[in-house]
Amino acid sequence: MSTSLAHHADSIQPAHTSQEHLRNFCIIAHIDHGKSTLADRMLQETGIVTDRQMRAQYLDRMDIERERGITIKSQAVRMPWKYNGTDYALNMIDTPGHVDFSYEVSRSLAACEGAVLLIDSTQGIEAQTLANLYMAMENDLVIIPVLNKIDLPAAQPDKCAEEVAGLLGVDMEECLMVSAKTGQGVTELLDRIVDEVPAPSGNPEAPSRAMIFDSVYDSYRGVVTYVRMIDGALTAREKLVMMSTKTVHECQEIGVISPEPISSDGLGAGEVGYVITGVKDVRQSRVGDTVTSTNRPAEKALEGYHDPKPMVYSGLYPIDGDDFPELREALDKLRLNDAAISYEPETSVALGFGFRCGFLGLLHLEIVKERLDREFNLDIIATAPSVVYHVTMEDGTNVEVTNPSEFPDGKVADITEPVVDATVLTPAQFVGPVMELCQKRRGTQTGMDYLSADRVEMHYTLPLAEIVFDFFDQLKSKTRGYASLDYHETGEQSADLVKVDVLLNGEKVDAFSAIVHRDSAYSYGDKMTRRLKELIPRQQFEIPVQASVGSRIIARQTIKALRKDMLAKCYGGDISRKRKLLEKQKEGKKRMKAIGSVDVPQNAFIAALTGGDQEGKKK
Repeated sequence: MSTSLAHHADSIQPAHTSQEHLRNFCIIAHIDHGKSTLADRMLQETGIVTDRQMRAQYLDRMDIERERGITIKSQAVRMPWKYNGTDYALNMIDTPGHVDFSYEVSRSLAACEGAVLLIDSTQGIEAQTLANLYMAMENDLVIIPVLNKIDLPAAQPDKCAEEVAGLLGVDMEECLMVSAKTGQGVTELLDRIVDEVPAPSGNPEAPSRAMIFDSVYDSYRGVVTYVRMIDGALTAREKLVMMSTKTVHECQEIGVISPEPISSDGLGAGEVGYVITGVKDVRQSRVGDTVTSTNRPAEKALEGYHDPKPMVYSGLYPIDGDDFPELREALDKLRLNDAAISYEPETSVALGFGFRCGFLGLLHLEIVKERLDREFNLDIIATAPSVVYHVTMEDGTNVEVTNPSEFPDGKVADITEPVVDATVLTPAQFVGPVMELCQKRRGTQTGMDYLSADRVEMHYTLPLAEIVFDFFDQLKSKTRGYASLDYHETGEQSADLVKVDVLLNGEKVDAFSAIVHRDSAYSYGDKMTRRLKELIPRQQFEIPVQASVGSRIIARQTIKALRKDMLAKCYGGDISRKRKLLEKQKEGKKRMKAIGSVDVPQNAFIAALTGGDQEGKKK
């Protein structure tokens, strides 16, 4: 929702559509299977976007979405369609495809009665396709299987149709062949949506209940909340209550998006639209929350709401310490658009002032870093991502650890770490390398199914800490890019974990500390000490670089001292004179080492915290 909303002052009143002529559906797919392109063709086919207005990925409003070809925010659009001489209104919700945003996908699915399951006919079913499909089935949605990209030379529509038919238990003929790029088959798809997806079943006479499935921040109007009316109706200038926060707001504007916002008198049961209340904080319009009217409030909120929960934590520090106030302001502004970010100030001996931030996953972390760089022009160091550990001490106290520096000293009775259920889809020839990778990452296999003769679905329980760093990269490299991964959190497990500290000249450097499994402690310590030995410039004195677990040193490298030739000015003469000069130098070095601090340049920090795995891969 950009400035287009602010400048839109149309008084067009969208005609109210009766419930039996409404169809609410979403498009679910793996990343890059053509969701946004199919949405573009539907917008053109239904005539709400002219060829002159059309641009690729029309519904993706963010630059990052357009460049990367991914959908980060859900978008809703209302399209008219005539079928058998009757006018219908189709409400389409375009959902994100990445595992990090699965909660938003689940709320979008709850706002629909049908789902278009889009599968790339050159690649077949992938992990995220399956995850979203199971979610759609749990919501009792009508599934319409669609095979996309059939115009490509590498397409294998018959093979993919066989996989989909086996998965859904339908005939192969029921899979619709479509090319979102050329528009082939899109008319038939729209007809099938009207024919197969049921009309909304809400009660128009009941107290009003609307579910928020997304919200965005508009710099002119404040928060724009996307809602799906379940029961009753909402009208403009009505007082509304958000049921989870109990906050009351006035509805300043209400309407539908087609594909730009068009205001109306109100929304009836089953309709999808937007509400503007003038609120400036996205956290007050939470995804999954229920909106009702103060005149006749609903007694019970809709099910399925929960607060977005950070899965991965990382410290964000400005490279220039003077930029700290700008970073605070930038995060405040970002949170207007993205309610899932959580952050609190923290300090590091090595990196200075910064923020400990919680993210939904690695892609979310990457997008936030990129937006801070682009939109606010900030240079930032992000510490290695970590997860939340719960430590139980011997005296019974419990400590929550989101940062290795918070790890308590003293005797530990138990440590629990979050675990995930992971699904990996891979060609059969790569089963061995995938198994080897998962076992190396402390994974436990829970199942394995052959979707077809050459496609395998593997299920593993894995510690979240083992997959947040470079698991996905390793999986792709071991399977030549063919495997796909999906995961969801399933709880916690006890683990034998230790904190590895890195010491420079006997002083701990908190930025390099990590919590790892005891079996991996030596390899982490050895890797960090070797890397720092290469990155830290030599000083006037010898510097030991050590890794320790508690008080025990497990790895050591030594940065040799810069040597000044003290004997250069001694031409001949007695040996005792030379010895005296060397002893004097030795004493000076000893004193320097005792009082000298090691100067670690900023680029060494950045390289050690971010570039390690790239270096490892090059070797």
